[in-house]
Amino acid sequence: MSSHPMEPHAQPPSPRTWDARLARRLVEPLKDSWVTPNHLTTVRLLTGLAGAACLAQGGFAWANGGALLIVLSNFIDHTDGELARISGKSSKFGHFYDLASDALVTMLLFVSMGIGVSGQFQDAAVPAVVRGSVAGVAVALIFFLRMRIEALAGKTATKQASAGGFETEDVLYLLPLVTLSSAISPFLTVASIGAPLFAAWVVIDYWRAVRRARPVTAATRP
Repeated sequence: MSSHPMEPHAQPPSPRTWDARLARRLVEPLKDSWVTPNHLTTVRLLTGLAGAACLAQGGFAWANGGALLIVLSNFIDHTDGELARISGKSSKFGHFYDLASDALVTMLLFVSMGIGVSGQFQDAAVPAVVRGSVAGVAVALIFFLRMRIEALAGKTATKQASAGGFETEDVLYLLPLVTLSSAISPFLTVASIGAPLFAAWVVIDYWRAVRRARPVTAATRP
């Protein structure tokens, strides 16, 4: 990873969300160490993959263990960005690696939940693994289009809605409530409907970003 140290006076502003603030406090001692944001992204990725693997096993204990690992992975996801901001250890590859890890973990989360409960609800009109896969594919599309929108219009165009120190993605912190209440199947039903609808909205956003970028591109041509 390329390193571009910040000037002492260029301290980034305090994060908006509670988990990001905690993440910054935890990585503060790593600012001048050999640890890079990519190291933390790798930890986030491996933790998320372990959580997805647990969820795919099915059963109450495996599901709850997997949910806890997914929650931990979601929190660790904030540490790489905070370390990059306070240390200046940022790179294009690191940013792409972070987004790709986010997409893979979130996609596998839904697919693995579908696999895990597929044997428990065989009488469902739509198999759980199909519902999980539909949600997972929609999530992958959302992440891809958000990367394209960011490339066209900048990071501010993909900033998540936030209120009271929480962002939209923080809903994943509630995942243990789903597994503890054995509500994975209805959760997948909601996700298989909601994720494609949100993906459709992101498609519209992408189309708007492309249209806005076209006049700029045309104006810069010789």
